[in-house]
Amino acid sequence: VSMAFAGAVEWKTPASVKATKTPLDQATGLKLGRPLFQENCVICHGKAGKGDGEAAAAMNPRPKALADKAVQAQTDGELFWKISEGREAMPGWKSISEKERWALVHHIRGLAGKK
Repeated sequence: VSMAFAGAVEWKTPASVKATKTPLDQATGLKLGRPLFQENCVICHGKAGKGDGEAAAAMNPRPKALADKAVQAQTDGELFWKISEGREAMPGWKSISEKERWALVHHIRGLAGKK
């Protein structure tokens, strides 16, 4: 499958990352994750993570709605890997610490049910 059509291609993570568990407890993760999300992710994913941020309309593919079942069904390791690596318009966030990226995973989990 050509990556030229990556918008239509499922974003698969390496099998080796799927079982990776967050080292942060939920309370710490949520406390740290919210401001990081506001600062780095809202522009594309929107305040509630619905994929409706200011920049979203101009993006193809559109940012994912993070509360959707397909996103929430991914393991913590998969979400962490995607935050770290990025793809297409989604930047990789290796510029922030591992702890901060794990905190973002907690924040994304907190968006579940907020459609």
